[in-house]
Amino acid sequence: MKKSGVDGAAQPGTVQKPARSGMEKAAAVVAKGNSIINLIFVWAFRLRKFVMAAPVVYVALRLAAYNMEHLPEQVGIDLQTTGEFARTISRQFAVMGPLGLTLGCLLMMFFARKATYAWAISVFTLALPLLLLVSNLYPA
Repeated sequence: MKKSGVDGAAQPGTVQKPARSGMEKAAAVVAKGNSIINLIFVWAFRLRKFVMAAPVVYVALRLAAYNMEHLPEQVGIDLQTTGEFARTISRQFAVMGPLGLTLGCLLMMFFARKATYAWAISVFTLALPLLLLVSNLYPA
């Protein structure tokens, strides 16, 4: 049963799409690729703070574990020219203090609009456990 009396003709009101050329197909593929790349960059930007924090947390925890094993029970700070330490602190405080400082900087990074400033400071705080270890194992 046909609605129109014309055999083989398209129904009125329907528009047939013309066949796509090779350039149009290539443009569609490129547009799809660009949208996928754009989505990857958007998610990388959203997760940038976690990506930046992960290696810092890993190194800070490794340094803390290493210092917990290798530092003496009483850790000297403020090495004097005579070779004596001005103050001594416990090993737990010498390990947890720099670790807390690094994690505090990373926490500030998560709440800051400009993430790179606090992240850079947290990277520089990783030198503190190394300096404590070197000054207590190899005093001058």
